[in-house]
Amino acid sequence: MSNLSPTIGFVSLGCPKNLVDSERILTELRTQGYQVVPSYDNADLVIVNTCGFIDSAVQESLEAIGEALNENGKVIVTGCLGAKEDQIRTVHPKVLEISGPHSYESVLNHVNKYVPKPEFNPYTSLIPQQGVKLTPKHYAYLKISEGCNHRCTFCIIPSLRGDMVSRNIGNVLDEAKRLADSGVRELLVIAQDTSAYGVDTKNRLGFWNGMPVKTDIQHLCEQLAKLGIWVRLHYVYPYPSVDNLIPLMAEGKILPYLDVPLQHASPTVLKSMKRPGTIEKTLERIHKWREICPDITLRSTFIVGYPGETDHDFQLLLDFLTAAQLDRVGCFTYSPIDGAMANQLPDQISEEIKQERYHQFMQLQQTISTTKLAGKIGKIMPVIIDEVDDEGAIGRTMADAPEIDGVVYLNDEQSVKVGDIVNVKIEHSDEYDLWGTFVPNN
Repeated sequence: MSNLSPTIGFVSLGCPKNLVDSERILTELRTQGYQVVPSYDNADLVIVNTCGFIDSAVQESLEAIGEALNENGKVIVTGCLGAKEDQIRTVHPKVLEISGPHSYESVLNHVNKYVPKPEFNPYTSLIPQQGVKLTPKHYAYLKISEGCNHRCTFCIIPSLRGDMVSRNIGNVLDEAKRLADSGVRELLVIAQDTSAYGVDTKNRLGFWNGMPVKTDIQHLCEQLAKLGIWVRLHYVYPYPSVDNLIPLMAEGKILPYLDVPLQHASPTVLKSMKRPGTIEKTLERIHKWREICPDITLRSTFIVGYPGETDHDFQLLLDFLTAAQLDRVGCFTYSPIDGAMANQLPDQISEEIKQERYHQFMQLQQTISTTKLAGKIGKIMPVIIDEVDDEGAIGRTMADAPEIDGVVYLNDEQSVKVGDIVNVKIEHSDEYDLWGTFVPNN
């Protein structure tokens, strides 16, 4: 056999949860002695980890598969779109193998079948203990469960990934510690439904470091807090138990940041979506959270143009935005997803109205965001550095998750390093971002 390791090309599409799957597959490949390469032409095989959440993502995934087939010819497919094998085979019959999401073993078996495992000595080609990461070294996603128990009418996640299955809390904490020990300064805790962690196991008692730990999000966060790094929560469904997390934020144990996907504010639309519909209670809870933790950053996502959404429903959403004064907001126009129940609903909204509502929504939120960020001018805030180049440094405050929120620009600042957490005096702001100056510790 040649001394050269076989090479695997890798394409990862979709959300952070898919990224975690990709990291796991890459770690296994490297551990078995394969080389992972960023190009098609020299690869013995190409893996495409697909997304199948909305139609545009399906299209992007199919195009990526087609490109890999054209450029290389030997392609295996995994990920969310892999759950729809017929759809892939109809467009790309030459794909070698297809597996669904989080099918790590299947992917590895498929690779072994077409490109035999190399003779590999782990002592001469060591993998970093934390595995192969696609994110920068200083932050990482920590996936705590798979699947979802909700049946939102606009979503097909349960049909793609199944009902929720929580990871063993000891394994999660082991992974978190390995990441922290390897230099990760920020953990982004993710799942389809983070706050439901442990519900499927009846919150059974697990063990870590010889100590009993209850399998739920509160006790997980209490343990993660002991690692001494930033811990950020995403996709937190607003169960009553979420209230127990706010004191942890107020005490500085986890970041004062809550990503709560509310989706709408009209009780009628929420009922149609099969989401909780008590928006007055949501406002009450937001006020209570801010009383307990005044520095809390609240992020949410909303859908406009959902089937049946009236002008009155949309106005209720705008009224909620004004009342809630959320810090970070994402907005999507409703997009029909193959297999989603919402496709069958009457009173589908025209694209023209969807776009009109989207722009009106974003204009209001932009005004709110601009005002909130202007209130940070003059403050000294901790900032984690993501990039340093000739023009200066770029980082994020505790209020900003990577990729989706704003950034802090430190123009002409070269004395900081990627991964540093430094104090920055905020001097300027716009609708979404901040500018500031590094404040050295005396």
